[in-house]
Amino acid sequence: MNLTDRPRRLRSDGVSPLVRETRLDPQDLIAPVFVDATADQRRPIESMPGHERVPVDEAVERVREVRETGVGAVLVFGVPDSKDGRGSRAWAEDGVVQRAVRAVKAETDAYVITDVCLCEYTSHGHCGVLEEGARDDPHMTVANDDTLELIARTARSHADAGADMVAPSGMMDGMVAAIREELDGAGHESVPVMSYAAKYESAFYGPFRDAADGAPAFGDRRHYQMDPANAREASREVALDAEQGADVLMVKPALPYLDVVRQVREKFDHPVAAYNVSGEYAMLQAAAEKGWLDLEAVAHESLLSIKRAGADLIVTYFAEEIAREL
Repeated sequence: MNLTDRPRRLRSDGVSPLVRETRLDPQDLIAPVFVDATADQRRPIESMPGHERVPVDEAVERVREVRETGVGAVLVFGVPDSKDGRGSRAWAEDGVVQRAVRAVKAETDAYVITDVCLCEYTSHGHCGVLEEGARDDPHMTVANDDTLELIARTARSHADAGADMVAPSGMMDGMVAAIREELDGAGHESVPVMSYAAKYESAFYGPFRDAADGAPAFGDRRHYQMDPANAREASREVALDAEQGADVLMVKPALPYLDVVRQVREKFDHPVAAYNVSGEYAMLQAAAEKGWLDLEAVAHESLLSIKRAGADLIVTYFAEEIAREL
């Protein structure tokens, strides 16, 4: 070893912050907010300690709580008052997200992003209109092209309500182009699209399905979400969304797919988002409850690793906790 080369010189308390390569800031974080049209009071989400579904009339207060921590952006999910095979409450003018967004935009300065998908709104829990016979045949799935119009209509309704950004998450081929055309045609040219561009069919989503009441009634989502074994395919998916007009490119989940986050960062100039999903959150909470981990420390380290891999923005259930720490 050449003893003139001593990396420890730059690890003292005084100099270490000056040479730190990666930093987290509250403005890097996006906090999910769950609004429930069937609730008359806040309902704790058991599998996601610290999070709740809130009634529509408490959406403003919930977002104010987020803003007080220094987090500027929220991602709004809705639980509707009724469901059907097409998910028609997703684009209703008086839908849960539409009502919440109008109130939040009128009474707060939060940057409001809306999740655009049909799984919370369909009676079968899938992310679009089903192909005929899909309930009985495991090889059948969501009818991609028939779903595009409905996703686009939903995105427009969110923009009409005042959403600052829309985030399609259904992994339908052509969804970004359909949304962009619909938004532009309705005079919403300035509303950006944050696409869930590489969304994997992951086992880490389990707790979210309690939070948003969006579990499939049968089958799974492997026919439209990505195979966890595939990394090269992510570049193709992301490139298609970029070509169709996506403004921000998201990878979901985050921690098990840091290689994909890095790949997207290196190949594309767009802002890159990563979703630190419910399962990633829940397993750290569970380990901390047993005293096995320091929750604040591992949460911070997890988000720092996502940022280090190349994410500009992080959707995370730790947003408020980490923002307070920062």
